[in-house]
Amino acid sequence: MLNLNELLTFESENAYESAYDLPVKRNFSNPKIYSANGDLKKRWYLYFSYRDPKSGKLKRVTPFYGNANKYKTKEERLSVLVTYRKVLLRLLKQGYNPYSDNTELYLKLQSKETVKESQGLEQEQNNNTKAVEETPAMTLQEAFTFGLKQKEKIVNATTKRSYDNRVKLFLEWMGENHSDLKTIDTLNKQILSGFLNDILERTSARNRNNYRTDLSSIMQVLEDNDIIESNFIKKIPVLKSIPERNKTYTTQAQEEIFEYLEKNDPLLLLYIKFISYNFLRPIEVSRLTVGDINVKDRTIQFKAKNSPLKTKIIPEILWGELPDLSNLNKAWVLFTPEKFGGVWDTREENRRDYFSKRFKKVVKDHFGLSEDYGLYSFRHTFITKLYRAMVKDSSPHAAKSQLMQITGHTSMDALEKYLRDIDAELPADYSEMLKTSHE
Repeated sequence: MLNLNELLTFESENAYESAYDLPVKRNFSNPKIYSANGDLKKRWYLYFSYRDPKSGKLKRVTPFYGNANKYKTKEERLSVLVTYRKVLLRLLKQGYNPYSDNTELYLKLQSKETVKESQGLEQEQNNNTKAVEETPAMTLQEAFTFGLKQKEKIVNATTKRSYDNRVKLFLEWMGENHSDLKTIDTLNKQILSGFLNDILERTSARNRNNYRTDLSSIMQVLEDNDIIESNFIKKIPVLKSIPERNKTYTTQAQEEIFEYLEKNDPLLLLYIKFISYNFLRPIEVSRLTVGDINVKDRTIQFKAKNSPLKTKIIPEILWGELPDLSNLNKAWVLFTPEKFGGVWDTREENRRDYFSKRFKKVVKDHFGLSEDYGLYSFRHTFITKLYRAMVKDSSPHAAKSQLMQITGHTSMDALEKYLRDIDAELPADYSEMLKTSHE
């Protein structure tokens, strides 16, 4: 017995567009995609309703997941579900019923389609060619505008701005270097490679790869919506790049910086202590508001890199540094250029950049620190301190399990990779073993 899920999986793996549509009464709603607001930790799926044979009313049926949740990026997962949705809609129009055995109908339709294909393949190709000739291709601007519009609902505002900026620069580059190419169907792999090479020459491999990722994401939307035949950017290789890393401060350097800021810039010092003691990223500190702090429970809620809403305790070492919050408006930003708690009407990226520049002027220039040190270095420094203190009295695994709850890493693998990257794990002195091997 073939049920709808089995048929949908089979058909998706062998998907092709059929001109045949069985004229049946519409007993179903249009399939829709649930994307969990872009949260990859949750399961994405297709859902639709079908007319219940007993009640005669439309009833939600079991969601279809397929293999979509095996994919680890939003673009790949959405692409799979778009394909599933297209095939599912075709199957439902042909008469498949989630409440019935569809084997007989499937074999009947397959037989008819085979005969129809052999008889009308040439005519279909001619019709397709004619349709393509009669339908003008979208302009570059129209196509990328459409792609960006589709992305609005599944990515956050920061990612959307990144898409907007990179698409804008690409279109400007096209106007300067290929002004004769106006429509999306004239774009090809060679042209995109030329643009990415230009980015590489002017900036870095990492930035070039970021442009490749964002443009590929938009092009995938165009492929999924049959605006272009294929997303050829996926065939352009990712270049190897050297990741940037903020170095960890020595204990002496960290103490000297804190002592200096206590006298010269207490507000910047408090900003840094949120990074150091609560292990927040600079962008996370910059988006905090007064209302994010729960005074009664001494907790803080914020939007994190890996979670739409994360809650952490505020340790006593930081709580004792906070001023009285009772008279502050909960909508106010926690850190402004002049004071703790106030109105600062600008994007969170601008706030982070402001404090980064302020740190450079007040601290880095004064102490002569290289570009390897920044605000992020304090997070590395204090996570390293905490881990080394924990591992003295417990096993590495137990220390990491406890540390994971504090830092907010979502998996042991992610935490272990992070600790390796910042060299938090160092072996004990192995001199005695070397001496023994010499004897």
